[in-house]
Amino acid sequence: MRPPTGRHVRTPDFGPVRGVYVPRTADAGAFAMSTYGIPLLVLAVTDSATLTGLAFMLEWVPRLGAFALAGAAVDRFGSTRVLRIASILRAAVVLAAAVVLPAVGSGINAVVTVMTLAAATGVLTEFSYIAAETAGGAASRDAGGHAHRVQAVLLGIDQGATLAGPALAGVLLQYSGATGMLLTIAVCSLLGAALAPRQRPTWPQEAPVPVAQGLKIGWRTLRSLPALGWLCVGLVLSNTAIGLVQAAGPVLVIQQLGGTSSQVGLVWSAAAVASLAMVACARFAIDRAGLWPVGATAAALASLACLALAAADTYTTFLVLVALLMAGEAGMTVVLRTLRAHLVPAEVFGSTLSLIILLLLAPFPLAGALVALTPPHLLGHAITVCAVLQAVGLAVAFAKLRTHPATRRMATT
Repeated sequence: MRPPTGRHVRTPDFGPVRGVYVPRTADAGAFAMSTYGIPLLVLAVTDSATLTGLAFMLEWVPRLGAFALAGAAVDRFGSTRVLRIASILRAAVVLAAAVVLPAVGSGINAVVTVMTLAAATGVLTEFSYIAAETAGGAASRDAGGHAHRVQAVLLGIDQGATLAGPALAGVLLQYSGATGMLLTIAVCSLLGAALAPRQRPTWPQEAPVPVAQGLKIGWRTLRSLPALGWLCVGLVLSNTAIGLVQAAGPVLVIQQLGGTSSQVGLVWSAAAVASLAMVACARFAIDRAGLWPVGATAAALASLACLALAAADTYTTFLVLVALLMAGEAGMTVVLRTLRAHLVPAEVFGSTLSLIILLLLAPFPLAGALVALTPPHLLGHAITVCAVLQAVGLAVAFAKLRTHPATRRMATT
């Protein structure tokens, strides 16, 4: 019987740039535009804060259900096939929406269309993400002691897409309507399919492990790695606050601060600039100081920015605080990915990766539900409560990590 999860190898024809980084860039562009652009589209079509929050939830609930299945599919069929199929299907879905929306105009049919679009792109995006992330995990293992540098590049790609994607989605939606934005998502998806990493599984294809068994394997692995487990606990609480800010962003900027859809996109583009700067600094700081000091500093930055965010009363203040929040999140993500690449055995990487991502993204549909259920004038109070939980969770997590050898031994390589 084959191992329970996958190891992937690149074919000799392609190095990490063509084999991992370039396809990751195309997929990340589609990911960012879908994640940030579709809630904007829902608000533009419905003019409803409740439906915007519901759409954000509908984007994320199917994603959570798709993770285990996506991990099993990648383990069985390989990164290349899964990324291609998911990307092509995502392109087909958004192209169909681009045709249907102008035909139905406004009203209930338009609402049903954008809600269906949110759910479908959420599922397909996670299949492509797991495939691309598994390819990145293989590249990190190949890099050995320099795994954090590979992860910094991959995170830089993700943040670069977040820099361009939301701003482009907002501008396209404002000046060319839903059709222009959806066509651009389709183009990015098709590029991801064409440039899918040339990787294949290294095991026999028979006797696939059931999805539930894969999650059990991932849970046992995570419980056996306390450093990784505590960091996940802190990041789950942190992501609750970040998800609430993301879900409420269109409502806060457009309805409370008097901004436009392009200004909503600019918030997340500014956040991506700050995140890219943090990733660049974290790469070198970890070389010199180790994982714990860098992670603890990033956690403090994220906590303080989120605590101050609820009191933001101007667009500029909101933009700056969101940028600082996401910069702190980026620093912690480099630490998480580095620990994950070093500590998780290759033979259980796929199952453990799926479980970790499932845990970290579980707060996002909750955030969408909170926005849908909370009156717009009380969203600031909801952000404050989540920010307090974030600060407490991260403080406990990094206190537990302080003496763990895994967070110190990788200071230099």
